[in-house]
Amino acid sequence: MTSVTYSSTRGGQTNLSFRSVVMQGLARDRGLFVPDEFPKVTMEEIESWRSLSYPDMAVEVISKFVKEDQVPAEKLKDIVHRSCAAFRSPEVTPVITVGGHYVLELFHGPTFAFKDVALQMLGNFFEYFLETGSNNGRLAVLGATSGDTGSAAISGLRGKKGVDCIILFPNGRVSAIQERQMTTVPDSNIHCVAVEGTFDDCQDLVKASFNTPDFRDKVHLGAVNSINWCRVLAQTTYYYWSYLRVTDQQKDVKEVNFSVPTGNFGDVLAGYYSKLMGLPVGRLIVATNENDILHRFFTKGEYHREDIAKTISPSMDICVSSNFERYLFHLAGNDAEKLAGWMKDFETTKKLTIDGELLAKAQGDFGSARADTAMTLDTIREYNEKHNYVLCPHSAVGVSAVHQLSLASLDTVCLATAHEGKFPAAVQRAIDPLPTPPAELAALESLPTRRTELPNDLQAVQNFVEQCVS
Repeated sequence: MTSVTYSSTRGGQTNLSFRSVVMQGLARDRGLFVPDEFPKVTMEEIESWRSLSYPDMAVEVISKFVKEDQVPAEKLKDIVHRSCAAFRSPEVTPVITVGGHYVLELFHGPTFAFKDVALQMLGNFFEYFLETGSNNGRLAVLGATSGDTGSAAISGLRGKKGVDCIILFPNGRVSAIQERQMTTVPDSNIHCVAVEGTFDDCQDLVKASFNTPDFRDKVHLGAVNSINWCRVLAQTTYYYWSYLRVTDQQKDVKEVNFSVPTGNFGDVLAGYYSKLMGLPVGRLIVATNENDILHRFFTKGEYHREDIAKTISPSMDICVSSNFERYLFHLAGNDAEKLAGWMKDFETTKKLTIDGELLAKAQGDFGSARADTAMTLDTIREYNEKHNYVLCPHSAVGVSAVHQLSLASLDTVCLATAHEGKFPAAVQRAIDPLPTPPAELAALESLPTRRTELPNDLQAVQNFVEQCVS
């Protein structure tokens, strides 16, 4: 059996291996890698996974894409099991009932955010590929974070042989705890950079660096943002897990709906891909805050870039969703030429508009809702008072969405993407006094920090990366 291969959404690279796309990150033509085919899962297979542990089930899902020609079966099992061992819960991502619907708790990893699931795995895949000949054993990981990716990437890569990890974050636009989770890590291969600008500025600097061939090849650039296919693949695993846990209890449920707090679109895209593979997924809800470019797209067909609003859910303060290009590729009928034209127009005009049959298809694939700050705080307050359950501001956006769409029922899962202890200033606006924070987060206050400040300037960032790897 051979592994699934991958091609760029824009057509410039085709039929690449799993190893190649993980190590390369972004395609040379500025596209994103998508599978050339989606392996199918049958209901018989899904049922056979019901009694498995999370890591064993995850191996089954990932091995649909990754065969022995890319990673030996025993090594794949080792990578996934070691990645899951970093979590505080034996279930890795527990599924619980709250308020008449289910909540998938994705915050039991080292940095208390959903990105730990994928970034623990990505770090271990990087390590294996470097040990077995990729890049002459060297990798400079350059990532942008709106808050959670940075600390999760750092946790997955700290101390890894041959890896330097450089994380860009918008100065003053992540929570104080999110920043300390990054800047208190003492390992010499970790470099935190506060950029004067927004998350989108940071993301643009990362993409521009990948599009500078001499620099990219000189430093052996790699990606940890959800532009990296491995991130999306790893995230499919908890859709299978939560489907199985819901249907353990709700025997008559045929399809499970998911509400996903959405910024860069990678998390909800993993649900879409799981559905394409054959998982019985009902509605996929894209839940946004005031930065609602995706909600505007799925309601009106307007993917129009606007300025970023600073909100209490900073990890979703994104005005261009980098992963959305993958979905647009499928919406374009997997036509790379058409997609490349759409993206060229969008990059020029900052607008992409669809209508008619295309909009109807998009609305069939995804629902959406928008929760502003007042609605988010109301949801946090209500769930604390009625259900004795504290939501982080991002998770609360997803919960607000299911109530807006009348989907708060026992066939719906809301993804809880982070622990509320990471956002005390926001949560305190709804709950006072605050719950006691986890000891790991409270301890950050007394640790020394390291960070570098840089202007929003490509040359300055590339110079810094070269210094780090020299």
